[in-house]
Parts: sequence; C-alpha cells; structure tokens
Amino acid sequence: MMSWECTFEKWDSYQKLEPNLKQELKQLKADPVTLEDAFYKELTFGTGGMRGVMGAGTNRMNVYTIRKAVSGLANYLLEHTVNVKDRGVVIAYDSRHMSKEFALETAKVLGAYGITAYVFSSLRPTPLLSFAVRYLGTVSGVMITASHNPPEYNGFKVYNEDGGQITPSQASEIIAYINQVEDELSVPYLEQDELEEQELINWIKDEIDNAYLDKLQGISKWSADEMAKEKTMPIVFTPLHGTASQLVPKGLKQLNFTNVHVVKEQAIADPEFSTVASPNPEEHQAFTMAIEQGKQTNATILLATDPDADRLGVAVKNSAGDYQVLTGNQLGALMLDYLLAHSDKALLRSGRMIKTVVTSELGKAVADYYGIKTLNTLTGFKFIGEKIREFDSTGESFVFGYEESYGYLISSFARDKDAVQASMIACEMAYYWQQQGKTLLDALYELFARHGYYFENMRSITLKGKQGSEKIRMIMDYVRNEPLQKFGGLEVEQIEDYLAGTRKFKDGQVENIELPKENMVKYILEQDCWICLRPSGTEPKLKCYFGVRGASEADSKDKLATLQASMDKILQATIEV
Repeated sequence: MMSWECTFEKWDSYQKLEPNLKQELKQLKADPVTLEDAFYKELTFGTGGMRGVMGAGTNRMNVYTIRKAVSGLANYLLEHTVNVKDRGVVIAYDSRHMSKEFALETAKVLGAYGITAYVFSSLRPTPLLSFAVRYLGTVSGVMITASHNPPEYNGFKVYNEDGGQITPSQASEIIAYINQVEDELSVPYLEQDELEEQELINWIKDEIDNAYLDKLQGISKWSADEMAKEKTMPIVFTPLHGTASQLVPKGLKQLNFTNVHVVKEQAIADPEFSTVASPNPEEHQAFTMAIEQGKQTNATILLATDPDADRLGVAVKNSAGDYQVLTGNQLGALMLDYLLAHSDKALLRSGRMIKTVVTSELGKAVADYYGIKTLNTLTGFKFIGEKIREFDSTGESFVFGYEESYGYLISSFARDKDAVQASMIACEMAYYWQQQGKTLLDALYELFARHGYYFENMRSITLKGKQGSEKIRMIMDYVRNEPLQKFGGLEVEQIEDYLAGTRKFKDGQVENIELPKENMVKYILEQDCWICLRPSGTEPKLKCYFGVRGASEADSKDKLATLQASMDKILQATIEV
C-alpha cells in the first residue's frame, strides 16, 4: 500500500492536475499536519455515499475523488442491474460550491462507460432526486450535496433503483468496485460536447417538478372542497439559501394558502450561507430572520428547510407570544397524530409507522393509541426506505416515517426524507388546530397529557483528525466494554450493542438484535429513560442522545439534565485519558 507521502508526490507531479488544486498543494507544503490529513487515507465511502471537505487530496472532495467513486458505481451497476446503459442514472445537485461541476463530472464518467445521464439543468432538492429515480425508471440516482454541513463541505449521495439511499449491502459492493480503481487521477471520462454529441446526457427542466407537485397535492387530508377554500393563515418560509425556494411555495399554493412570505435574503442560492452561522434548521439561530419576518406578519407558523430540502424545522408562537422552535421529535409526533386521526380506519389495520432507535418513544405511544404497529430501524433514512420497499411484498402499508434530526416522510412516492412533503402537512396541521382555537404547542401538550411528558436532547462532540478518531474509538470502547450499572441515579435495565448485535438484560439474559451492525450503544434505563452514543457517519463527531419520560414537564426536564450531567462527566474523563 502506497504511503501518504508517495500519494502526495504522485498528485504533486501530475502535470494535468486541476490548477486550483495544484495551487492548494503548494500552500499545503507549509502545513504538514493538514497535508497529512488530506492524503493519509481515501475519503470514506459510507452506507449512503461520501461527504467531506472540498480540496486537494485523497481525503477530500474534488473531481478526482468524484471520478473514482463514479467509476466504481458504474462498474457495480453494469454487473448488478439490467439495461443499465439505456435506463441510465439521474443526477441532481444543490447550491454548494462545486455542486454543478461535480454533477457534470459524474455524467462525464458515466458517459465513458456508455451510461446515459439525466441531469437537472438547475439545483433541485434531494427528495425530488429520489422521486425522479422512480419517475424515470433509472437504475440509480446521484445527489451532489452535503446537506446542512458547513460551506466547505460537499458530498456524493447514491440512490438505488427504488429511489432509496443505497443499503449497507449495496454500499459494501460499490465500495469493493471503487477500491478496484487503482489511480483516481487516470479515470476515463468524456467531455461535455462528446456526451451531447453521443446523446449520453439529457438535461431535465420542469417535467419532473410538475409530476412531483401532482403527487404532493395527494398527501393532503382535506377534501376537494376544503382544499379549494382560501386560507389566509400567515406563513413564513426560509429555504436557508438552498433548493426548496420554488417547490415549497408552489406546494402551498396548491393547498390554497395565500399568505405565504418567503425570506427573500435566504431565497438566494448562496453557497456560503452568508446569513446564518449554520444552514441547519436544527440550530435555532437559523430561524433568526424568519422570526423577524414572522413578527412583522404575525405568522402562525415558520418553516425552515436545509440546503438540500430533506429536513424541516418549524417554529410557532408560545404563550408569551415568542416563537418557539419545535424539536424534530415533537414535530414528528404531531404530524403522526394528525395523519392517523384523519386516516381511513381500514387503512390503519395494515399501517406501519417507522422510526429510528434514537427517535423519541412518544411516536410509538401515538402509534399505539391508534392501533398502529411501530418498526424501529438504525439511524439513517436509508433503513426506513428499505423497510418501505419490503412492504411491497408483505402487504403492510406505510403511514409515516421519521427521525429526530428533522427528517420526515409522509408518502412513499419519494423514498427519502422530504421537507417539501413535511412543509405541506405542517401547515395543514397548523391550520386545522387554528380552526379549533389552538396552536401546535397546545396540540403538543395535549399529546403529553395523554401519553406522558417525553423530552429528548442530543449533544455532539467534535473531535477532528486522526487523534479525534482515536478518542471517539476509546469512548465507544469504554461504554461498550465497561458497562455501567446506573446513569444519573437511574438503574440500567438493558444494554443494546448494535455492533455486536446483542441486547443484554440486567439479569444476565442476552438476545440478538435483528438489525444491521452499526457502531452504536444504547442504555435502556428505568422509568422509560435512555441514552445512546453513536459516532457520526458524515462528520468527525460523537453524538450522544438522551430520552426521558416524566409525570410532568418539570419532572422530565430534571431527569434530562441529570442524565446529561452524568454523561458529561464520563465523556470528559475518557477524553482526558
């Protein structure tokens, strides 16, 4: 195996290296730590694709790492799928630096293999890419996006022919083909004029948008008469400089919402996301401009989608008249309750709700109330999409899927989380409760009163580079190999080790977990509380999840604070080792 120094020399001496990357290599020579990080490994291709900082090096997102990934994907598709060259691959991209260029590079490499590419002529949301795979009947889809990561990131996300993110088994096979590409600098590709001359590239304009909007209208629980009524409820929407600036307003117009205000400054496709510290609706600061506009318009609900429009954040007024951002767990439970309360009872008999193992148990309580079975998956919507596909043969019906990190899916015409769909149901739901003289917060507290006060939180610790990766490994080894008996005074009842695939009970019994392997450990505590640790698959972070259920809001918040303080001590002690 070539050393990173030799790999760097290969890049540095390559005469045809992209000029901007050549210049960056010159600068990196004065920064040996960053230089090593850029070359010490290849950018990880995970279960959904790859994501990383843009720049020169094998551990960075650039045209060469893109070409290598596409070459591996092309060989995988040619070996495992039928009519690949005719059916082709559909490609979309978001508003980030180099997104359009990476999309075109993807088409150029596919063209070298004789595979037709369908490329959107301008930026589009991730859920539209998922829909497009199914609509066009392509063998795969590629989305160029880094979701809500900082501006210096970009990513390459792969979808299977069902429109879902590739599964772990598919990813493993694709990785094997990628690893067979010996030299990322010499991957064959065609130029754009050659693609067009050979009809190996098709530019997509509005056709798929219109087909998607037709499907979108069908997710409403309103009758035709209700839909036709003008609704003047004030709505403020911000796409956070991303891809949802067109589809969300068009979808709301279909539902006859006539008082929609878009935050104009954030409707600009800005790859620097210059008006926010982070383009992530999970971060409350992302709502700052929407809140200002909400106050001016007396908006009932504020919507914020992330740059690739697969995550939705919502804020509503509280009793003090201030806007309060709902958590992903809270919004998901509210949407689930609304959808089930307004669904045909015959449909519910075979209905299934799907959530991840780190998502609130309030969702399961709501589903149980309506007689709906809940299925748990690992973190990542790819697993929810995989379950939906299984329903095609089991006779089960998909009614809702969500995860705590602001990802929701209402209808399976898309097979990934869909902030456009979620925006429609959030506004429809807010309008419904407004007609009852209530806010979404009122509705949430009714759920708490019925099911218990479920509160959750997530903290992440950023540990960059090789040393950071080692620290994360040490922490996971500790919680896995030195199991604790109590957390925050609460007794541990079960330990779920998803890497080992086992669930250990306090009485010593052990059973298997019927889920794919993942580096994650979850402690189930008494009184319906739990904690979970999981390294991020896309960022140099360790994520710590907490969930509690209490008899009151104060009880739940006390439990949550105690658990977090207990975990902080453990993490600090481990990091300092």
